[in-house]
Amino acid sequence: MVRPVELRIGVLGAARIAPAAVVKPARQVDGVAVTAIAARDRARAEKFAAKHKIPNVHDGYESLVTAADIDAVYIPLPNGLHAPWVKRALEAGKHVLCEKPFTSNAAEAENVAAAADAHPDLVVMEAFHYRYHPLAQRMHDIVASGELGPLRRVETTMCIPLPLPRDIRYQYDLAGGAVMDVGCYTIHMLRHTTGEEPTVRRAHARLASERVDRWMQADFTLPDGAEGRMTCALWSSTLLKLGVLVVGEEGEMRVFNPTGPHMYHRLTVWRRGGRRRERVEGAKKATYTYQLEAFRDAVAGDRSRNLTPPADSVATMRVVDAVYDAAGLPRRGS
Repeated sequence: MVRPVELRIGVLGAARIAPAAVVKPARQVDGVAVTAIAARDRARAEKFAAKHKIPNVHDGYESLVTAADIDAVYIPLPNGLHAPWVKRALEAGKHVLCEKPFTSNAAEAENVAAAADAHPDLVVMEAFHYRYHPLAQRMHDIVASGELGPLRRVETTMCIPLPLPRDIRYQYDLAGGAVMDVGCYTIHMLRHTTGEEPTVRRAHARLASERVDRWMQADFTLPDGAEGRMTCALWSSTLLKLGVLVVGEEGEMRVFNPTGPHMYHRLTVWRRGGRRRERVEGAKKATYTYQLEAFRDAVAGDRSRNLTPPADSVATMRVVDAVYDAAGLPRRGS
């Protein structure tokens, strides 16, 4: 049986993340299909299309975003190219699913958000895929319920091993750096889990090159007086650490692997009198599948399904900028 396709997605760039983020999920999500791809190198796009059975290859990004048979674009381009291509896609009347971070800096994010506001009929979603998994909502709900008592400390961590100095994530001109890659997750998780906007108190970086951080730690103050800390790294002595810690006056919550909960996760709550572990319903379905379902539904008219709209992206990028400022590093794209 052939499924009806209502949302035709074109991919800008043959990026490594694209198969996991949209190509494979589209095979599982009703009403969605990846129907086209474009890359700077047509030969690379053709190879990608053949491997993933994508029917159409375009000569370039402009050709794809203006194609009449495309409804939406997925943008996994280098960070520094996100803003111009989100805006161009909107001008061409396309919905947009854009990889994180949304833009190079907060000023760009505000500019793109204004462009999105000028096209209220189009959906713009930042691809913080973890946010669409039920675990992310459960993290927030436990804190919001007051079960842990008034907050005292929140820590978010994402350290991964990526010792590839030539990778685009280490290139300043492409808006690279640890905060821009894994750090935007830790910032977003802190914002989402607490429901509050943090103020940066200090930050310290370890560098891969003169302007590019490979490791960053930042301390925050939350409006209610609690302290926050995020630690992120593309390469450090901590090879792999993925987690959230929330400490309140009545208990604490620890979450392991909030960004890939479908592979494995652990949520533990300690309170006076005991400990409990939870597994959320639907935990085994991939974060990217949840995200694509939400994108489809938002395009179909249920805008409440867009949990990471441009306004949320602006708030995240303001914290990203403030972390770089506190660390004495230039903002990306500046």
